[in-house]
Amino acid sequence: MSWDRVQQLLGTENLALLQQKQVGIVGLGSGGGYVALALAMCGVSRFVLIDPDKLSVQNIIRHVADKRYIDQPKVAAIKDLILHRNPSAQVLAYQGRVEEHLKALLNIDLLIVGVDNEPTKYVINEFCLAQYLTAIYGGVYERGEGGDVVIISPNQGPCYACWAESLREEISFSDVSDHQSLDYGQVGPEGTLKAEPALWLDVVRVANTQANMALNILLQGTSAYRELPSNTVIIANQWLEIAEGHHIPPFGVEWVNIPRNPDCLVCGTRTQLKSLENALSLDELLKSEHTVRPSAQEEEQEDD
Repeated sequence: MSWDRVQQLLGTENLALLQQKQVGIVGLGSGGGYVALALAMCGVSRFVLIDPDKLSVQNIIRHVADKRYIDQPKVAAIKDLILHRNPSAQVLAYQGRVEEHLKALLNIDLLIVGVDNEPTKYVINEFCLAQYLTAIYGGVYERGEGGDVVIISPNQGPCYACWAESLREEISFSDVSDHQSLDYGQVGPEGTLKAEPALWLDVVRVANTQANMALNILLQGTSAYRELPSNTVIIANQWLEIAEGHHIPPFGVEWVNIPRNPDCLVCGTRTQLKSLENALSLDELLKSEHTVRPSAQEEEQEDD
């Protein structure tokens, strides 16, 4: 394998650093599978993959794995694709629910969350808090209209519970009861998660942002690291109304900094009840100093 072009861009030391980093990826649907392969193609060489499902005929139209892998576990398919790109990579693959394989994530440097089930995300959230582990969550909205990516770093901002309450306070996830992967975060207007039609192009735009942010976190402390405006980016594939009267145009983005809720029952004071009156809504955040709007130059770059 030749890494000359990656090395020219990132530098010899930074490439060597990436090759030593271990990334966990939970959920290998159309989004998580893409992130895994993208990171492998950027020089990351150590992976822990977790997913319970096998690749089906329905998955093929928007998945990095093709029909050669039908009826094989997704973890096996993605492992094989990574090794085709980088034969020296070290890939640990676990077929099953993440709750069954949490020990496999004990020594990783970063966690990529590509599952859609909210109860599973809350299990992951508590695990990451206990291990002081940074996780990057990505989700695609109904029919691929857009999506969001958030970096959750324990003790440096909100936990996933804080973040979800602030960003999606109007959505109830009470109807979600199983742990099935639903192919990367289709959130319906009634608050449930379900498989919805979405072009792979729309899914990949969100997944590519997740992969880019993951690579950036892995390079933190180096010359290649880029300081991000805030912890959350909302991505529009079509005209997207993210708060009443506030729209993002197609191919536009909005950076929003979601603060930690000090009364969160997960990462805050556990003996107090959550105060919903004190929780900032997205509409309030957009009108506050927490929001970083893209400059005209950045909007032009997005359109390009």
